[in-house]
Amino acid sequence: MDYKQTATDILKLVGGENNVSHLEHCSTRLRFTLADDSKVNTEELNKVRGVLGVVMAAQCQVIIGNNVIEVYDELVKLGKFGGQGSSIVPKGKKKIGAVVLDFIVSVFQPLIPAIAGAGILKSLLLLLNMFKLIDKTGQTYLILSYIGDAVFYFLPIMVAITTATKLNVNKLVAVAAMGTLLFPNMTTLLGKGASFLSLPITNVAYASQVFPAILGILFYAYMERLFTKISPKPIRIFFVPMMSLLLTVPMTLLLLGPIGFKVGTVLTAVILFIFNKFGWIAVGLVAAILPFMIATGMHKALVPYAISSITGMGKELLYLPASLAHNISESGASFAVAIRTKDSELKSTAVSAGISALFGITEPALYGVTLQRKRVLASVVISSLIGGLFVGIFGVAAFVAVGPGLASMPMYIDENNSKNLIFAIAGFAVSFVSSFVITFISWKEDKNEADDSNVSEVKVDNKRTFQNANSNENISSTINIKQPIMGEVVSLTEVKDDVFSKKILGEGIAIDPTEGNLYAPCDGEVVMLFDTKHTLALRADNGAEVLLHIGIDTVQLNGKFFEPKVKVGDRVSTGDLLMKFELKEIKSAGYDTVIPVIITNSDKYLVDKDLDSKEKNENTILKVSKLEV
Repeated sequence: MDYKQTATDILKLVGGENNVSHLEHCSTRLRFTLADDSKVNTEELNKVRGVLGVVMAAQCQVIIGNNVIEVYDELVKLGKFGGQGSSIVPKGKKKIGAVVLDFIVSVFQPLIPAIAGAGILKSLLLLLNMFKLIDKTGQTYLILSYIGDAVFYFLPIMVAITTATKLNVNKLVAVAAMGTLLFPNMTTLLGKGASFLSLPITNVAYASQVFPAILGILFYAYMERLFTKISPKPIRIFFVPMMSLLLTVPMTLLLLGPIGFKVGTVLTAVILFIFNKFGWIAVGLVAAILPFMIATGMHKALVPYAISSITGMGKELLYLPASLAHNISESGASFAVAIRTKDSELKSTAVSAGISALFGITEPALYGVTLQRKRVLASVVISSLIGGLFVGIFGVAAFVAVGPGLASMPMYIDENNSKNLIFAIAGFAVSFVSSFVITFISWKEDKNEADDSNVSEVKVDNKRTFQNANSNENISSTINIKQPIMGEVVSLTEVKDDVFSKKILGEGIAIDPTEGNLYAPCDGEVVMLFDTKHTLALRADNGAEVLLHIGIDTVQLNGKFFEPKVKVGDRVSTGDLLMKFELKEIKSAGYDTVIPVIITNSDKYLVDKDLDSKEKNENTILKVSKLEV
């Protein structure tokens, strides 16, 4: 793999250096914060050698897999990507949820290597002590243990760096501000009872805390920008940091620090309440939905809780045990696919992905194997649920914030409960075996997954048909799916919902509408109309099931702005009005109005796409041909 070429292609397709305001990476993904998301060519990005997938959520996430560091290093050589003092300003307004998630990922993701390394080191020391290979009271043990302890103790400093980096403010001044919270003389003074300008200061133990530092640096960033703006240029070098520190530190001690401490306490208490209320069921459910959370990057929203829980009470009971079940389920499913498939390329991909998932890196399995195959996805969800319920029933707890896998199993060592590791290992086995068996039994290679080289195009009477070079399988019973609404036809990969863009529901196309009248794209029968009216489905005359989904997340409108003109059981002809909806009002409510047109049983059909269509019912956007043996 040519890392430099991959990096060059990626940078070009995300809009170039001037479109990147922030770049970082996690264990498998490049994470771009962009000025203008519309400049991203997701379809071409997915074709770049080395790219496993693209997720457009709070950030532009380009999934690379195990080579992410090498590609990231090449990207860093190509540009500055915003950095401190960047003048790159995001274009347009982003949803508050996307902004918050982007901030959370940018602050917490860079912390993971240090926290994981320190945590695993401490776990290995416990393991060595269990086998009497090292003396827990000896200085060697203590020094190695202090290495791990120091990482957690100085978390406010590390959070100050990542937050300042995200906000593009002076990182060293930010460190100085939050370092005051850990300064020995300051902690001694607070312990005795202190006040500032006659205002009492709450005594908070800031070591190992993350939220006080986040709030403190948010305030510092505002101060730095304010004083940079009003300060005469000749004195900025000392005046700006002096005034920023002068206001930030007292404000953090008096107000922001105690609030941040309370936020961490409440967050942990809420998760514990959920665990105590639903117990092992909650672990199973989280494990079952993790494939979809990881696909959209939403699992990163749980990282602050995991870190807060581990630093606050020393363990985590929900997310990381659930992750163990899911990660190993991905591995088991990939190995089952590798054994069953006759496709040499898929076999190679599945083996590699299975090994990565076995060690806690699931994106290669998720994007290379699972999401592309419905039965494999179903198997992973079921086995994740089984494994999650198992570790939940036995109350398995994690003590390190790292992706669970074979090499990181020491994260489940509990010096007060030796059975915790045993149950974690058992959960590992249950998840792998159940996933492997279910996938091996339920999945079979679809005709559509055959090697493209086995399919040739021939012309008969000026009509296109396809024939498998190694069989007598012909394509017949073709119907034309007409454009159902005025608007621009776009690729499914551009739809900002992985259920559609990753083709989990099936093959198809999408339309960005310019009007609010949805027409029948083919002859058929209305077989489904959601109560929320935003989605309906037709069964075409050749049996193809056509799903029309108006907008993204519009189910939350609960039927508002939608007026169906048909009901289930109605027979419709091409061009009949199916639905009227208020396009402007839906957009004003903050919803993406793109309309995916999906062939939900596309495993039984060949779906040929036409991206050149512009007008309603005048062009064919899909040709759907039934596979017959």
